[in-house]
Amino acid sequence: MTTEKVKEIMDACYMAKRIRDMLPTLPDGVSSSHIRFMDVIQKLELQNKKVKVSDISRELNLPRPGVTRTVKDMEAKGYLRKISSDEDGRITYVALTCEGERISEKYNQQYFSELSGYLDDISEQEADCMISVTKKLYQIMCERKNQFE
Repeated sequence: MTTEKVKEIMDACYMAKRIRDMLPTLPDGVSSSHIRFMDVIQKLELQNKKVKVSDISRELNLPRPGVTRTVKDMEAKGYLRKISSDEDGRITYVALTCEGERISEKYNQQYFSELSGYLDDISEQEADCMISVTKKLYQIMCERKNQFE
């Protein structure tokens, strides 16, 4: 790949960040991480899973200590609750509270459902390709991060 093409890819990443910054403003105390966690929790629950911190960590490819911190923050703000396992007291599950579900509904489902109507010119195949390439680039950058510093 040429240096110019690499620069074009990085420019596209910059545009992607700018697009992300155009998402609706969240209420005070709610971060984009909270919204992502809510989305993951609901997605896993739809698969009939009881969700653990490790599940969120694996799904988002984030270190567990950071996920634990965010979960504690979300619990303190009333967006989710922890539930101890009946079978094994060492296992704790997380679930959205009514407030968490309300926020998720507004900022996850409603907004993205509306936005999907404007994206008809982008095929599923194009979207899948963009997602795949972005994930590959992210993995490469993570693996090479120390070399670039």
